[in-house]
Amino acid sequence: MNLYALARPLLFALDAERIHELTLHGLSCAKSFLPYTLGRKLASKPVTVMGLEFPNRVGLAAGLDKNAVAVDGLAAMGFGFLEVGTVTPRPQPGNPKPRMFRLTKQQAIINRMGFNNFGVDKLLANLDKSRFKGILGINIGKNATTAIEDAHLDYLTCLDKVYPRASYVTVNISSPNTKNLRQLQNDAALDNLLSQLKQRQAELAQKHGRYVPLTLKIAPDLDAQQIQQISDALKRYQMDGVIATNTTLSREGVEGLTHAEESGGLSGAPLRVRSTQVVQQLADKLAGEVPIIAVGGIMNGDDALAKINAGAALVQIYSGLIFNGPAMVRECVLRLNKAV
Repeated sequence: MNLYALARPLLFALDAERIHELTLHGLSCAKSFLPYTLGRKLASKPVTVMGLEFPNRVGLAAGLDKNAVAVDGLAAMGFGFLEVGTVTPRPQPGNPKPRMFRLTKQQAIINRMGFNNFGVDKLLANLDKSRFKGILGINIGKNATTAIEDAHLDYLTCLDKVYPRASYVTVNISSPNTKNLRQLQNDAALDNLLSQLKQRQAELAQKHGRYVPLTLKIAPDLDAQQIQQISDALKRYQMDGVIATNTTLSREGVEGLTHAEESGGLSGAPLRVRSTQVVQQLADKLAGEVPIIAVGGIMNGDDALAKINAGAALVQIYSGLIFNGPAMVRECVLRLNKAV
């Protein structure tokens, strides 16, 4: 049994959001010696995706470090890339607390955080203090007070600001915790958003002399027609990648458990099957034209490999890290290094 497994009962006795904040603070403070405490450096097996060379296929999903306060500490765990955010143009508190709930029996989390963050300027200031030089994704969203018809303005503002610092930028239109946000996945709204973002990306590439890929993060709660429409849009606008998937509104697999009826998005093991199905459907329709980054229900190395076998080029983890600790990163990296 590893040290995290021994400590987990004590950690899980505390409020989920509070221990999350304490953990990030600890990682931020301990960044100078973490590479030594988390074990030897993982062997690199680079893979090129979106024109970027990733040292391994396992990344940290957005949501864990919204404000980029613990980038160096998280990087020491052996991730091939990190994604921070979701960040919005202006600071916002998010939804009322409590807003994060563990369903430990099923290795699941329900959250309704609502893009709580310190704003894009603070995130960039935090990144300026970090030593991390690896691949960094920055996940962008809209403020809750911005009308849905003006959402594109928030995304453009964030894109302008994070472009010089990001390795790639993720456009998050799939969180269930910001009112009406998922409407942006619909046909006309998606066309409008992607056309403006791609035009701005081209302008910024010329301005900065550097092309930064754009990815789109989508929900698992899509039917076959919606997945077809999104796939067509991804190809039509030559998006650089798609991240599948965000959290789900479904409660399949957690029925009757304490907190199962809390509103918000469900992540963790119960999401595994549905997220993999979406990856498979995207892979069939995209036919290699747009690379897929898979996230959702990855709790061990075999789960990570299943996502790759379904058609993903890269994977990201979040809930699995909460339940299984830093050793899971190493397990996933080694499993994929051996099999892919």
